[in-house]
Amino acid sequence: MRVTKGARIVAGTALLALAVAACGGGASDNGGTAAGGETPVRMEVGEPQKLLFPQDTTETEGAEVLAAVFSPLVRYDENKQPVEEAAESITTTDSKVWTIKLKSGYTWHDGTPVKAEDYARAWNFAALQDNAMSSSYFFGRVEGYNDVHPGEGKTPTAKEMKGLKVVDDSTLEVTLSAPFSQFKTMLGYTAFYPLPASAIGADGKLSQAYGEKPIGQGMFKVDKPYKKGTDQTIEMSVYDKFPGKKPAGWTKLQFKIYTSSETAWNDLQAENLDIHDSLPATAISTAKQVLGDRYFDEPDASIGYIGVPLKYNKDFQNVDVRKAISMAIDRKTIADTVFSGTRSPADDFINPAIPGYRQGACTACTYNPAEAKKLYESAGGPKSIELGYNADGGHKEWIEAVANNLRANLGIEVTPKPFEKFQGILDALDAKEYKGLFRMGWSIDYPSPENYLTPIFGTGAIGTGSNYGGYSNKDFDELVAKGDQATDAAEGLKLYQQADDILIKELPYIPVYFYRSNFGHSTKVKNVKLNLLNQINWADVEKA
Repeated sequence: MRVTKGARIVAGTALLALAVAACGGGASDNGGTAAGGETPVRMEVGEPQKLLFPQDTTETEGAEVLAAVFSPLVRYDENKQPVEEAAESITTTDSKVWTIKLKSGYTWHDGTPVKAEDYARAWNFAALQDNAMSSSYFFGRVEGYNDVHPGEGKTPTAKEMKGLKVVDDSTLEVTLSAPFSQFKTMLGYTAFYPLPASAIGADGKLSQAYGEKPIGQGMFKVDKPYKKGTDQTIEMSVYDKFPGKKPAGWTKLQFKIYTSSETAWNDLQAENLDIHDSLPATAISTAKQVLGDRYFDEPDASIGYIGVPLKYNKDFQNVDVRKAISMAIDRKTIADTVFSGTRSPADDFINPAIPGYRQGACTACTYNPAEAKKLYESAGGPKSIELGYNADGGHKEWIEAVANNLRANLGIEVTPKPFEKFQGILDALDAKEYKGLFRMGWSIDYPSPENYLTPIFGTGAIGTGSNYGGYSNKDFDELVAKGDQATDAAEGLKLYQQADDILIKELPYIPVYFYRSNFGHSTKVKNVKLNLLNQINWADVEKA
């Protein structure tokens, strides 16, 4: 799962009843200089939800930071295909038993060599139910997962998955419980990073010290412990023994933590920030004029939703209530006016950037206010609705627009509820404490239609994935499983689309828009590019 913090670009709109004003929040100094006098390259992030444990990081802000510290087994090329990065090769003859050979030369930031056992350690730790890692569901296809993660109210009968076998220092054999042709594609995700032995304390748990200063095997090492909730920056420097391509001409990287996208935009204009990938409402009308060729508008594989707490609030359990809410939302006006054309109305649960998308598949995503009101009233929808969102990601404008749509078209009271930080709404959803509708976004973990289905709507993802609404449908789960096991890509895609049809019919979430990546940078850097996962390609960034 990689739930997104930001709307990235938002504009003022006539749909809104209130004006938008820039506000303070978060880092606003110039970032200073690193030890030795070098000014770091400075990037905006929101506060990570948790400490920096890869297997417990399932949101964009922490993932962005960890992507600088770790090197994944695979990356993705311009054709959205996995290519080996920290892996030398990843092979299979039957899509069930996979052999991962590690590339030589990778070492931990303490200088010790990276071994296959480091991957087995990390994956077993993530999968074990007692450890309550938020990414554990991603290991559900490995043979023996049910032994270590039997489910709520049950006790694990094993500590390690029998499907993981360390053959030698550079070889890991992975046996899945059933064939899954896209297993290699998954391996670029944060959950599949390795862990050194030092990450786990004497009590068998991840150590606080490691979460504050993770030791990785990637391009950058963390220079000092990050004190979450106190520190406004995360400081890094290039790891000189990293075997891959490194940045040319600079060595210091600083993530600046903001609670206000407007403050970050002001810092970018003042040259106190170098990279900002979540420009706010007040920026859109002037961003191109101010930044020129330093402003970017690019395709993106993400989706923005209104989330529904199906399992936890009976007011929304009637599908006609959800359909009425969906039909009451004027997606085109929101995309064209609120987002100034930098979004497109969502009409499927699969993004157009990934194979499997079908234009117009979601008929209930078509704006039809008259039918929406009739359906809502006949279904006995609630007279008042709360609509939660994180205030640090530029969402206020479009959430207010949705609220106004629902007020006008359904004749109900709608109260937007801002959470100061992204982590706040995620924590409330994790704890099942928040029962209103909620803003949610999804940025892909790996390029597959399955990634829009299983981690968000699979039954197994309720406790250990991104299924915040508690949606569960046996037919959906079975179709996805059949798609996973299909040996023919076309047949697998057809099965995923059949699972998608169930989502379209039941609307466990309400798709609102498809993203585009909109970001900008200062005059002090150049060659700033985002990869498929919306993370910076740091090796290509240069100082201007």
